Amino acid sequence: MTASELITFFENELNALISELELYINEENIWKLEKNITNSAGNLSLHLVGNLHTFVGKEVGKTGYVRNRELEFSQQNVSRNTLIKSIEETKEMIKSSLSPLSEADLKKEYPILKFSKPESIEFFMVHLIKHLTYHLGQVNYHRRLLDE
Repeated sequence: MTASELITFFENELNALISELELYINEENIWKLEKNITNSAGNLSLHLVGNLHTFVGKEVGKTGYVRNRELEFSQQNVSRNTLIKSIEETKEMIKSSLSPLSEADLKKEYPILKFSKPESIEFFMVHLIKHLTYHLGQVNYHRRLLDE
């Protein structure tokens, strides 16, 4: 897989996340919680941005990003426009972090150990795309269930 292909996968999923946020009829419902739904679409969006800035930007792109994971799940009522802007910035960070990488670079070991054994940068990027897609599905479900 090439860096360009990985960037395309990330961009497609992040564009879908933006579309989901735009589809909320009532913006305040982005932050709605009900019954056993413990993560709002807003918090999931903040989590995805923080996760990607940490594991792509900080570790691969050397951006110096400092994560506050707790805030990703506790912050409330960030405007839809602010969420979308942070997702757009995340797309740009992914592009600038991954574009310089050759196929040989992608085969190198990811800089931190996240699994039981070392994995390649390419493997870890695919894992991050899967994580993004998983939470994108949750946002879609949240919107269809709780947006009135």
